[in-house]
Amino acid sequence: MIKLIFFTVLIFFVNIIQAQTWPTKPVKLIVPFPPGGALDTVARNVGQKLSDIWKQPVLIDNKPGAGGNIGADFVAKSVPDGHTLFISPQSLAIAPSLYKKLPYDVSKDLTPVTQLMSSFLVLVVGPSVQANSFNEFINLAKSKPGVLNYASTGLGSTPHLMMEMLMNNAKISITHIPYKGDAAMNQALLTGEVGAAFTPLVGVLGPMKSGKFRVLAITGTKRAGLIPEIPTITESKIDGFENSAGWLGIFAPSGTPANIIKTLQLDFSKTMNYPDIKEKMPSWGYEAVGSSSEAFTLKFNSDVIQFSKLIKDAEITLLD
Repeated sequence: MIKLIFFTVLIFFVNIIQAQTWPTKPVKLIVPFPPGGALDTVARNVGQKLSDIWKQPVLIDNKPGAGGNIGADFVAKSVPDGHTLFISPQSLAIAPSLYKKLPYDVSKDLTPVTQLMSSFLVLVVGPSVQANSFNEFINLAKSKPGVLNYASTGLGSTPHLMMEMLMNNAKISITHIPYKGDAAMNQALLTGEVGAAFTPLVGVLGPMKSGKFRVLAITGTKRAGLIPEIPTITESKIDGFENSAGWLGIFAPSGTPANIIKTLQLDFSKTMNYPDIKEKMPSWGYEAVGSSSEAFTLKFNSDVIQFSKLIKDAEITLLD
C-alpha cells in the first residue's frame, strides 16, 4: 500500500515537471492524409507559428491511409507527453461506426485538445442537372426518384453521409457513386458523369466562378463569407443540418498531463489570431474556433452519436 502511494505521488510530480518544462524536444503533428491537401496546408502553416511559440521545431508527419485510421492509431499508441499530436477532420468521429473493428479506441485512447476550425460543405450540381436553386433540386429529385446520381469521396465519407442525411430528411432518392478523392469526384461532375455532390468549397471555387458548377446550398448554421448569396440547408426548413458544420481538431494521446493539454489548447488557439492565418483561412475552407478541451470533447462525443445513428439508418455496409 505504501509503495502504491509512493509511486502514485512520484508519477504526479513527474507529470508536473514534464508540464513545466514541455516541450523538451521537437513536436510531431501527425497529418492523416498525403501532403498537398487543405489539411496538410493548415498543419504546416499553424505548425510554423507554434515552432516560434514553443522554440522547438514542429515536424509535420504525413501518415495517410485507411481513412485516417493509420495516423490516429499511431498517435493513440504514442507516449502521452505532448510531443506527438494529431490533427484530424470530422472523419475521426465517423470511424467508430463505419469500421467493423479499429486498432484503437477513439474515446479511450485520444484526448480532444481543441476544435481548431469549423468548416462546411457545399451542395453543387454539374451542367447535367437542370436546377438553379436548392428547392428546384429537391423538387427535381422528388419527380425522378432514383434517376439522379451523386458523387462522394468514398463510402462513409462526410460528403456521402451529408447526402444520406439530405435524402432521409427531404424524402428523396438519389443514386450514390463513390470516387477516390475530391479531384476524381469534381472531374466526374464536370463531365456530367454524376449530377451532384457535397464537397469543400475550396475545390470548386474556380468552376463555380466560370459557371461550370452551380452551388445551391451549404451545410452548417450560417452563410459563408466567400459566398454570402448561397443559403444554408436549414434555411430551407430541412431538418437535421443544424449541427452539420464540419471541423478540424487537435488530439493528444490519452494520459497526456492536464497542464500540457491546457498549454496546447491555448497555444493552438493563439495561432488562430495571427493575421496571416486569418487571411488564408477562407481559401482553405475553414473558419477559426479555438475552443476549450471540454467544449470540443462534448462536440466530438455528440458527433460520434450523430454519425452512428446516420450510418445505421442509411444501412451503410461497414468497412473492414
